[in-house]
Amino acid sequence: MGHTLIEKIIANHSKHDNVKPSDIIDITIDARAARDFGGPNVVKNIEEFGLGIDDPAKTVFTFDTNPTGSDQKYAVNQQIVRIFARKHGIKVYDINNGIGTHTMISDGLAWPGSTAVTTDSHANILGAIGAFGQGMGDKDIAAAFANGSVWFKVPESVKLNLVGKRPANISAKDIVINLLSIFGANKLLGYSVEITGDDVENFTLDERITISSMGTEMGTIIILFTPNNEVMEYCEKATGRKLEKIEADADANYAQVIDVDISKFTPKVSLPGAPHDTDDIINTGKAKIDSAFIGSCTNGRIEDLRIAAELLKNKKVAPGVVLKIVPSTDAIWNQAYDEGLIKIFKDAGAMVSNAGCAGCAAGQVGQNGPGEVTISTGNRNFPGKQGKGDVYLASPAVVAASALAGYVTTPDAIPDTPATFSMGEIEEKLEKATKKQVEEKPTTVEGRVWYIKEDNIDTDMIFHNRYLAITDINEMGQYIFDNLKGYEDFAKKVQPGDIVLTQKNFGSGSSRQQAVDGFAALGVSVVIAESFGAIYERNAINAAMPIMTYNSLDGLNLEDGDKIKVNFKTGELENITKATKINANPFSEVQLEIYQNNGLF
Repeated sequence: MGHTLIEKIIANHSKHDNVKPSDIIDITIDARAARDFGGPNVVKNIEEFGLGIDDPAKTVFTFDTNPTGSDQKYAVNQQIVRIFARKHGIKVYDINNGIGTHTMISDGLAWPGSTAVTTDSHANILGAIGAFGQGMGDKDIAAAFANGSVWFKVPESVKLNLVGKRPANISAKDIVINLLSIFGANKLLGYSVEITGDDVENFTLDERITISSMGTEMGTIIILFTPNNEVMEYCEKATGRKLEKIEADADANYAQVIDVDISKFTPKVSLPGAPHDTDDIINTGKAKIDSAFIGSCTNGRIEDLRIAAELLKNKKVAPGVVLKIVPSTDAIWNQAYDEGLIKIFKDAGAMVSNAGCAGCAAGQVGQNGPGEVTISTGNRNFPGKQGKGDVYLASPAVVAASALAGYVTTPDAIPDTPATFSMGEIEEKLEKATKKQVEEKPTTVEGRVWYIKEDNIDTDMIFHNRYLAITDINEMGQYIFDNLKGYEDFAKKVQPGDIVLTQKNFGSGSSRQQAVDGFAALGVSVVIAESFGAIYERNAINAAMPIMTYNSLDGLNLEDGDKIKVNFKTGELENITKATKINANPFSEVQLEIYQNNGLF
């Protein structure tokens, strides 16, 4: 039996000639990166555990979430990383560079068939060139820095065959939003997805990047393209060497092969709140906007900027609308300048920033305020992700057209006179802007600790399989730990706000969600363990049930029943009873985002 793309890449980077789904394999990593978000924790792990650097030439840092250096905490973290990098001879792509995953492609750090990991949850963007990219936590990245390899579970593969001819008015962003409308956020969850089809061969590199970058929003491990001639030539120039094309074997085995008729795709937007909540633009009712954004790892490429410039040339952004444009890399910024695009943007009234992640990160332009309505080319519009307002997701052409019109529209329907807000609409927005905002979920909790000194507490001990028919979350709590010796009466004694702290491999065993939801039903504020079963960890994070890991409890002087304080952002564990503190592992960027979103959906 032949290999799919992901199986071939993993096999080529392991000691195995053949791999299959569910195999757990150690794979060599060609490019190991950390950002200014997560990078300091990678440094901390390496220094605390006395680790070395396997190969500095394959190791980099990228500062892309706060490229302006405008936040004091980011500035401190960036400097910590710079000093570490100088010490170990590691290259830093500093605040003038742009998005790290794009740099991996443009600077030849990744190439077709290669492997790369970084602290960026959109590292799977490298599927655009037929490479394996994966976002991982700081502990995994530290291991990759030190060992040059990580373990990975081989995913099942799905082939999406795009049949038919792409309509002229359908961009790459429209394609991926249409796919989100079909598959949502979970129908392809955990799969490696290969996109094929006659028209796909003609997709440009920039278009492939747009589609692959939103694999995260579709729940996929990665969206992979077989590289075409353009991609091969680009990567050969970037790496400075001849490369071998990678493609799936003709007899590869797929979990599903799905035909999707691309000729029926329509211009769509993602409605505020969720990327997979989509609708045809014609149905938005010309929703008025306050701001527009073009950029991010999804649509900050030169082709995207050219499309926007063509619409904005010799025109002005609608009165009262703020248009923000952020190229994905400094090289693209300079190219846009050389082509005269920057002047077109400025003449139209847009604000152009230096390259970086922009609105998806709190440290750069692209955030919005309460009551503000934004149309954006970004990849996420979860509440709070790009600010306190509402965010539509759309293509660069639709965003530029909407900025000119003052409302959500398509390039062929830009009015001669842009929309303005009536006094009544202004007063309504003022009320929303000044209304007390709903507080974010707490990132610090205090509670009595249940200190359970056991390893390998599996899901049958947590929630026995005799209760699996229960689907009401409110009924699940009463059965938590009733199969764990010594804790059979846990559910009767636990109090809301209590904290469970245990040892290695908590939640091993089956994939049952009840073993997570039962704790939420009881009001347990956080479960802390030295490590979690892989499926349990994903279930908890996706359900916004707080979980944390620690490396050692030395110095905490912890006893059962002590009152402790837990900081999800910093990882600090404080024993209030004993007045001691230690540092555990904070939430990752993705975990914190899902937690504040109250779940994956």
